[in-house]
Amino acid sequence: MKAKLGVEVPWQLVMLILIALPSILFHVCHGQTDDYENPAAPPPGLDECNGLFLTYSFISREKEYPRVKNASAQAWAFKSLATITNTGQYELKGWQMFVGFQHKEILVSASGAIVVDGDDFPLEVGNGTTFAGNPMTDLKTAIDTAGDFTQISAQIEITGSVFGIKPPGVPMPKNIKLVDDGYKCPKATLKGKTYMQVCCKKDPKAKVEKKNLKFLPRRYGDLSLTYDVLQAYGSNYQAQVTIDNINPLGRLDHWNLTWEWMNGEFITKMRGAYTHKRDFSECVYGPAGQYYKDFDFSTVMNCEKKPTISDLPPERKNDSQVGKLPYCCRNGTLLPSIMDESKARSIFQLEVFKMPPFLNRTALVPPEKWKIDGVVNPQYKCGPPIRVDPTEFPDPSGLDSKTYAIANLPFPAVLVPVVVIIMKVAARLQEQCFSQQRVFLCHFDNRTTKAIAWADLNKFKVPNPRPCPDNCPVSINWHIDSDYKTGWTASITLFNWDNSPFEDWFSAIQIDKAYKGLEGVYSFNGTTFDNLNKTIFLQGLPGLNFLVGEVNGTKPGDPRIPGKQQTKISFTKKHTPGINIARGDGFPTRILFNGEECALPKQIPLSSAEQKSHFKFLTVVIMAIMTFIMMTDHLH
Repeated sequence: MKAKLGVEVPWQLVMLILIALPSILFHVCHGQTDDYENPAAPPPGLDECNGLFLTYSFISREKEYPRVKNASAQAWAFKSLATITNTGQYELKGWQMFVGFQHKEILVSASGAIVVDGDDFPLEVGNGTTFAGNPMTDLKTAIDTAGDFTQISAQIEITGSVFGIKPPGVPMPKNIKLVDDGYKCPKATLKGKTYMQVCCKKDPKAKVEKKNLKFLPRRYGDLSLTYDVLQAYGSNYQAQVTIDNINPLGRLDHWNLTWEWMNGEFITKMRGAYTHKRDFSECVYGPAGQYYKDFDFSTVMNCEKKPTISDLPPERKNDSQVGKLPYCCRNGTLLPSIMDESKARSIFQLEVFKMPPFLNRTALVPPEKWKIDGVVNPQYKCGPPIRVDPTEFPDPSGLDSKTYAIANLPFPAVLVPVVVIIMKVAARLQEQCFSQQRVFLCHFDNRTTKAIAWADLNKFKVPNPRPCPDNCPVSINWHIDSDYKTGWTASITLFNWDNSPFEDWFSAIQIDKAYKGLEGVYSFNGTTFDNLNKTIFLQGLPGLNFLVGEVNGTKPGDPRIPGKQQTKISFTKKHTPGINIARGDGFPTRILFNGEECALPKQIPLSSAEQKSHFKFLTVVIMAIMTFIMMTDHLH
């Protein structure tokens, strides 16, 4: 007898299992399809926003070293995420988002964007900062992209350090908003402790000029920098950089331009300018050398990620290899257009080689983080690049036609005011001595000694400790020479206390109560500009536009003698009734020299004769001290 080892299964049941098995497997897959058809819910408020939807989410933080007992001084590493989504019907070009940080935050990185008003990381942003899209600068609409979130939204992954907010407190920003023109944002709404959102909509009252432009309209600052791609190939392209001085009273001397390549590019050739460093080792031993294996890098101009570029000297203007380019080779001097329009622009050209994956002729990524400054000049802050319509160029053959650049990216640069803090002790002594001419016509090496002697003679209190010398390279003296019934006259004297001369110098003077009465400027070229806050613009006559530097005295041991230029200036009282020269109406209210604003005394010198109700000759001096930060640092 055989033992039964199992139960006999009817064949009908076996067939039923085989038929049902695919259905079971299909049902398992169908569960994944259900998840796809029911994605995670969108952020609250996104569906109700018809415009631009902005969010900020605080993700995490971790205590940093050093560990300190003072909670307000303890640093925390944090991560957060900012998003911007176009839920409206209009494409947004060149999006910019402001995040109002308020806890002494220091940013270490921000992927998906660049910081508009900042420098390299790490970056202090405790007063808030503005992000601009990079590389995705524009946000298309859901209508034009069938709801493709990769084209209608952007994310900024933020990492950094924050101070003083320990758990359970959360270091959220004060506000978030859209910076682009034509939009209006209410105050952002805080949802819980770690999330905030705001919906920005088109402002119906905003006046936006409608233009048929494929790209963004051009933006202008005090300087305008334009990056034009002239020729494009697969692995390289030729570009032209144009620097325009737009500020009517601004100036740049010996400009130095820097930027940062974002994708490993390097400069092979340059015309009209040069890089400060010419070292091809960074190419040979870097990714460029690995990709361009048979390339001769010995002829490459520059391989730095952050090159420094300067204008060529005038003697290279007609050089067939690096010169022969309009508006180049002036030692980096940019004059205001009201002084000489042909010297208000600089141009140079460069050949750029690219790296993978940007090896097609339409993959054109401009350098970022542009900076420009001069030797003795104001500070400028450059905005992010924006794509605009191509620049027009006249046909090189002379025909009445125009050629266009392949791509164009301008960078508006805005003049940044520099606040100069003067020690109170220095200011007091200067105010006491401003009306004494002889003291301030001395070199500052022995000026303090003479100022103290004069203060003692006139019973003025001398501060202790005494102020340091001002070390200002240029001073402007304004002498009231005469005051009579129908008019008055003054003398203007420029002193150059530095070793270097000033070529093509200019000075802009505002004198509120006397402007309308100007009759003539005799040894300088003087022009009035009503549209520039009623400014008198002074510059040297042809052949006299060179303010020489200091020279040695006549005898060994004598103080050095400053360079000097002087003119007489006359005014009539016919158009300025009620003007009182003796009470200070004949002194300037604002003075600029070569684009830099001068520091004026708070105390206006008065004539002692005026107190006796008569005035014959008043010989007083008002000194405008140049606040050249760069030069002051150089002289110390």
